[in-house]
Amino acid sequence: MSSPSTDRATPGREAEEVARIGLLGRGTVGGAFADLVADSAAEIEAAAGRPLELAGVLRRSEGDFEQILESSEIVVELIGGIDPARDYVLRALRAGRHVVTANKQLVARHGEELFETARENGVQLRFEAAVAGVVPVIRVIQESLAATEITKVFGIVNGTTNFILSEMAGTGASYAEALGRAQELGYAEADPSDDVGGADAAAKMAILARLAFHTDVALGDVSYEGITEIQPDDLAYAKELGLSLKLLGVAELIGEGISVRVFPCFLYRGHPLAPVEGPFNAVMVEAPSITEITMSGPGAGGVETATAVLGDVVSILAGEAPVHRLRRELGRVSEVSSSFYLHLEVADRPGVLARIADVLGRNEISVQSVVQRGLGDDARLVMVIHECAERRFESALAEIGELDFLRSPPRAIRVIEEEFV
Repeated sequence: MSSPSTDRATPGREAEEVARIGLLGRGTVGGAFADLVADSAAEIEAAAGRPLELAGVLRRSEGDFEQILESSEIVVELIGGIDPARDYVLRALRAGRHVVTANKQLVARHGEELFETARENGVQLRFEAAVAGVVPVIRVIQESLAATEITKVFGIVNGTTNFILSEMAGTGASYAEALGRAQELGYAEADPSDDVGGADAAAKMAILARLAFHTDVALGDVSYEGITEIQPDDLAYAKELGLSLKLLGVAELIGEGISVRVFPCFLYRGHPLAPVEGPFNAVMVEAPSITEITMSGPGAGGVETATAVLGDVVSILAGEAPVHRLRRELGRVSEVSSSFYLHLEVADRPGVLARIADVLGRNEISVQSVVQRGLGDDARLVMVIHECAERRFESALAEIGELDFLRSPPRAIRVIEEEFV
């Protein structure tokens, strides 16, 4: 694939002179990107071999898309959402312009259409900032590990939820209090539902799964849960058990298929992701030839995202990018195994623990550890369950939920037992 920056001139500029950037959207990230272009001119020219300048900015009160397109070599889309972003990106690609975007929903939902359009027109589509902020996980997967058979990609890919969970664990704050703090600091949007509900992380994992396994992964293929039901006492008991809580995205090969999921998960202290706190992201990649590598860095914030966008722009000017071709079809695996944290509020009377143990035993589920606390006439039981088939655990949980001595619905959170020590 030849780059238009070296093979053909875009109208209104000389091929080897200033690289002109059309900026779509100038919100938090767009404004930070514009500032970086202005403030880092010398560093950009040294890395890219050419200086950059903004050819125009499109926002509600400013700019004309056609004029910006005509005068630009690279279009940077930071509008967000699907419409009109999809239309602008497709028009830019069809006009022979490279495109850089931070729009994870656009890439997750319409990635194959965008990749095919880029291939057909001999241009690059870059989207490092769509996943994990400034952490260069996409570049590592599609370039550094391009010839590696990756078996698993997993990690913390949403800085907002990681900040909230860190705040709850560190201060004892409720979910609502921690969310309010995240909004005050600019880590959470006024409407945080995509973040806290898991949809944002699901879109990112769809992108990572597609790149890692070279197979089509739609957003609908990703099952996801959020953090809105997490209680402070879950985190308090987790500390006693040596656990920390993260919203984890997991994409892995299982037999001849893949499983892509997002869920709250406890990790033991020896796990590389356990100490990642605040608005930080961290992604691990596993493969037989490399064992595992971990990448971490800021995952939330305008400047951090804009830095990743600028990195993509420099990469386009410095060379070629992969063409994102699909190589195989993989089925979707729904039968998976996990360990679990189980929280039960029960009547404090003889025989309760025995009946719970009977339910677990009949479902072939064993207990690793138990913490019991008296609460007057009631008691709280917190257990860590050894790895088992999730379907068996769900069946046992439903049966436990019908027991007459239960004071509230049982709460369960997955646990990863690996510690990498």
